[in-house]
Order: sequence, then structure tokens, then C-alpha cells
Amino acid sequence: MIESLTRAKFEQLIPTIATGKQYAHYWGKWQNIVNRLLVSVVAVVVVFILSLILGEGAGALILLLSIIAGFYWLWLPIYQASLRNAQARRIKYSGFWRCRVQDIYLTEEIIGEEETVNQRGELVLVENRERRINLVLGDDTGFNITIQAPLERLHKGIKVGQFAELLLLSNRQDLSTIDKVTDAYIPSQNLWVGSYPWLQRDVFLEVSRQLGGRHNYRKSQPKRSPQRRYYQ
Repeated sequence: MIESLTRAKFEQLIPTIATGKQYAHYWGKWQNIVNRLLVSVVAVVVVFILSLILGEGAGALILLLSIIAGFYWLWLPIYQASLRNAQARRIKYSGFWRCRVQDIYLTEEIIGEEETVNQRGELVLVENRERRINLVLGDDTGFNITIQAPLERLHKGIKVGQFAELLLLSNRQDLSTIDKVTDAYIPSQNLWVGSYPWLQRDVFLEVSRQLGGRHNYRKSQPKRSPQRRYYQ
């Protein structure tokens, strides 16, 4: 079942400013925090040198640059998440999709590379790998997609046949081609699955409840089944 959403509701579901979960997603691990702190320290030093060159006449500018540089480690995740949200919000149309889990499988994905020195003193590249769960979601029309997320213990409860709910985003009004999908909600497990927490979850759950009763949203049946695509 695909239900077309109004633009106003879509903009509530994918916010302009990062949510707490989106901020946490980009906060990263301790290595990421250390890297941001180092950038902040270097930036503050650069601003200090600049203040010596420009003198007291640029006091207001130096103060502003000092705040930006000093808190770079804190505000960068907000900027990254908000930028990602903005890219999704440029897509014109959206639909609420209620589907079922059709298949589940695990993969290992390369998420980065690091340079290190082996026992012989040689510089080598080490691949950082992450185990991920892949859910194939589909409906009675034959349309299906695959979404992916880092594997967690909570995912053990996901079974083939369970319902899932998510948003489909498209630049076509009839949603006949899908340009992006959000993270998926598994109602029976009260569980979210996805590589990025796109949605304002409380708003999404309210939409889910309302559409369960078929209230307040115009219904839309695509003229043809959306094209099959795979999403990371």
C-alpha cells in the first residue's frame, strides 16, 4: 500500500535541522571526535595569528571566527546531518509505504581504509569492514527494494513476513520511479532499520496511526509499479 503525502507533512517528517538521532549518527566514534578536536585547535591557532595581523580593528570578526573555530567539533555533526536532510527535501513527492519483509540476509561491507605499518615496517592499507543486515521489502504489486543497516542484536527479532513501513521519495507525482527511501519501521518489533535515521519518528508514528484508519491523507495508486532499485 502506497499513500501519497502532502508536502507539508513530508517536511515535518524530514526536518530542516538535525534531530538528536541524526546528530548522534554523525557524532561518530572517538576517532572522529579526536579528529574534529584537532581541527578546532588548529583553526583557533589560525584565528589567533590572524588577530595579531589584523589588530584590534577586526575584533568583532575575530570573535565570530573564534567561536566558529572553537566549537567546530560540536557543530559539524549538525551541519552534516542538516545538509543530508536538505538533499532529501529537494525531492518533490513522497509516499507512505506499508509492505512486508520478503527476505533477510547478511553482508560485509567496506566502510573505510586505514594506513598502518606491518611487522616488517611496510606501509599497508587495512580495510575496515562492517557486518550489515539487508532487508528485502516488497508488496503485492511486485515492487521491492533492499535496505541496509549495521547489524545489531535487536535485528534478531526481524522475520520474513513481518510488516514494515517507510517513506518512498520521488520526483514524479505518481511515484512511478523512486529516487530515495528512508529508514524502515517494523511495528511488531517497535524497531527502526536503516543506514541513517531520516525521519522525525514521533511524527511518522502518528502518520502510521492515521493512515491505518485512512484519515486525512489523499490516497494515491501509481499508474504502474515503481521501478525496482536497490539502496544502501
